[in-house]
Amino acid sequence: MSELPPCPKCKCEYTYQSGETIVCPECFFEWRLEENAETEETAANTKILDSNGNELKEGDTVIIIKDLPVKGSSKAVKAGTKVKNIKLVDGDHNISAKVDGFGAMGLKSEFVRKA
Repeated sequence: MSELPPCPKCKCEYTYQSGETIVCPECFFEWRLEENAETEETAANTKILDSNGNELKEGDTVIIIKDLPVKGSSKAVKAGTKVKNIKLVDGDHNISAKVDGFGAMGLKSEFVRKA
């Protein structure tokens, strides 16, 4: 029995093969085995950089460099606010973190610098 790779989207290890595609039973993501090698290679080459060009990693502490308006709030996140223990995610807002006074939110790496 050949071992199938985990899901590239949710990292579930219980993937199964259906024809030429591999399917994840948890998030229902489907991909071809050839595509899996390409996505792992590009993911390894993708680095998230802060406004100064420093590479960010999971658990880093960053400082917001610009006042950022928050949807649904009359207050803005002020420049100089320190955000601890960031998580890196895919998408436009590539940092997920808890900001004091605002709670969990997504941030763009171009508006932060590594502390």
